[in-house]
Amino acid sequence: MNGLIEVSDPGLGNSFQDLGRFGYRHMGIAVSGCVDPLLARCANALAGNPAQCAAERACIEVRGAGPTLTVREGRARFALAGDLSATLTRAGGEEREVPPWQSVSLDPGDALSVGFVSGGAAYVAVSGGFATPVQLGSRSVYRRAEIGEPIAPGLSIPCAALPRRGSHEYSADPWRHEEGPIRVLLGPQDDHFKPEAIADLLGGEYRVTKESDRMGMRLEGPALVHLTPASADIVSDGTVPGAIQVPGNGQPIVLLADCQTAGGYPKVATVITADLPRLAQLRPGQAIRFQAVDAKGARQALQALETRWKWWAYGVVLGPPDAEVNVDWRAGGPLFADGWCQGE
Repeated sequence: MNGLIEVSDPGLGNSFQDLGRFGYRHMGIAVSGCVDPLLARCANALAGNPAQCAAERACIEVRGAGPTLTVREGRARFALAGDLSATLTRAGGEEREVPPWQSVSLDPGDALSVGFVSGGAAYVAVSGGFATPVQLGSRSVYRRAEIGEPIAPGLSIPCAALPRRGSHEYSADPWRHEEGPIRVLLGPQDDHFKPEAIADLLGGEYRVTKESDRMGMRLEGPALVHLTPASADIVSDGTVPGAIQVPGNGQPIVLLADCQTAGGYPKVATVITADLPRLAQLRPGQAIRFQAVDAKGARQALQALETRWKWWAYGVVLGPPDAEVNVDWRAGGPLFADGWCQGE
């Protein structure tokens, strides 16, 4: 690694995340991981890492006020993906703004102060990834169980140092999620609801409430009426991110990355994998609509999303060494094939 970063200010609402912690749900341990893995892959690609946000390429997920990170050893490359920016302060005191969708390299003594995220989630990646301790196969933080390294003042985090001064920087166009209704597979307990409830789910408009976090997103809109009062409860069974639980009040709750592993509310539908990252970018007050698809449509949507992301990754380009990135020099050509960095 040979690089070292110190957390000067942890900010607010931030955590280390990777693809998640798999293989432990039978023990009641949530998967966790990035709520928007596509955006995290973008940040990793711009930092020159393999684009998959694997355990060894953990990012910082920003959900509020970003952290301030100071390089203590080595030279490190950072990249931002999402609706946020940062301020770079060199060791000599000079400052400049660092916009998202490009990388910037810092020397020892330099600091990067990440601002507020205006979307639902954004990501900060560093060369080699934030090498926090691996717990149960992942670096992801699951706060409720105190699993993973929390971001705290004075925390020292190893990373990969760049091989030399004069390293190139990366840049790309912003990644944009598709618009339109959130697609769902009905069930597994849609038979616990009156037929008009299914029509309300698919034809009504819901709004994201303030009672939303990494565990779940509460919605407010047309009440989904159960067949009987007793139908509002089931024998607890397994849950997954994307499941739409409906308690007795009829207001849906969409489970997210930190969701519990079992629950006793009937699940009227499940958001397809391709649309889960879109949920991460919704803010309180925003409207949401649902559209039913079948299993074939869900698979096709995921394949189309992966193809679109690969085209985005193919457009990541190099800029001159140690230059402030801008579109004027973006003639370096593609650096990525199939979503993986080919080197400088």
